[in-house]
Amino acid sequence: MRLSPALTGMQTYPFVRLTEAKRRLQTAGVDVIDFGIGEPREETPGFIRQALVDALEPLSTYPQSDGLPELRAAIAGWTDRRFGAPLDPDTDVLPTLGSKEAIFHMAQVLGGDLVAVPAPAYPVYERGAVFAGKAVLELPLREANGFLPDLDAVDARTWRDVALLWLNYPNNPTGARAPLALYERAAELAREHGFLLASDEAYSELYFGEATPVSALELTDLRGVAVLNTLSKRSSMPGYRSGFVAGDPELIALLKRYRPNVGVAPQAFVQRAAAAAWRDEAHVEQVRAGYRAKRDVLLPVLEAGGLRSAGGDATFFLWLDAGPQADVLADRLLDAGIVVAPGSFFGAAGRGYLRFALVPTLDGCERAAERLDALLR
Repeated sequence: MRLSPALTGMQTYPFVRLTEAKRRLQTAGVDVIDFGIGEPREETPGFIRQALVDALEPLSTYPQSDGLPELRAAIAGWTDRRFGAPLDPDTDVLPTLGSKEAIFHMAQVLGGDLVAVPAPAYPVYERGAVFAGKAVLELPLREANGFLPDLDAVDARTWRDVALLWLNYPNNPTGARAPLALYERAAELAREHGFLLASDEAYSELYFGEATPVSALELTDLRGVAVLNTLSKRSSMPGYRSGFVAGDPELIALLKRYRPNVGVAPQAFVQRAAAAAWRDEAHVEQVRAGYRAKRDVLLPVLEAGGLRSAGGDATFFLWLDAGPQADVLADRLLDAGIVVAPGSFFGAAGRGYLRFALVPTLDGCERAAERLDALLR
């Protein structure tokens, strides 16, 4: 077989390595507490599960690639309530099989030679670009600048080669938020130079402060703008694989042409459960309270042990300054059964940091806090 150079030249997805290490520890009988992969482990709320069951039908047909009207309407209702963004469910909203597949495929439908990605960042922005045959332009996120990219540091000639600019706020891995001014400037550049601004807002509903994170959907002009979101974090539904793309109707029409070719339409019964989730906010408040309780247990212990909280107050991640020995410390914690993600997993810009995903149960976080207190002191 002749293999794709995009695949052969790519290192193993970093979190696969974490999963393999965790399995080795569990086989050896170690009590593993996993803060590595950002996969919610809370129970999906009962009313959502019941909506899924109620949606099962004796006759199972292929789902339509543009999604159920009731789900598109539920998403548009949520964006209007949450962000004051009145979207047309028929032209401005497209349900997706989670947000990861939509992120990966986005570069496939766009012209241009470059995909601009933040660094450090979720690895799929880069991997989607590589499989689409595009080069990657890294935009450094520095702590001194609040982990925001300096868009004006890129010259006009380079922007003209860009197909797609990824922003991700609240940010994985740093937990930082973005001001609306960043989206305004990015959208202005997108329209000026003919690229797409894609805003991955998977963590928009997870925050610890009083103020709610803003969205690119709050822009008055959504030409050249796409926003992606998901129920995985907001509603503890990672296994349902349910998200959406919303924004510029020209892009939505383009995706509706592309997506039937790759078979990524969400199942109808999942879509009906998703519609129930987008219509309810009470369960989201409970989800936020749960993550806040876990953060309150862990963060004081980590800071007392010399790990400085360097990130923002959103997402369910703790972004910790661990210094030059960050990777060594991650290995030491792993040996003790505490799995964390080294910042280097997110690119060279993440070196010196550790990321804790607050996804174990509260009991698991309390056990980890006791272990960490002894290890770090």
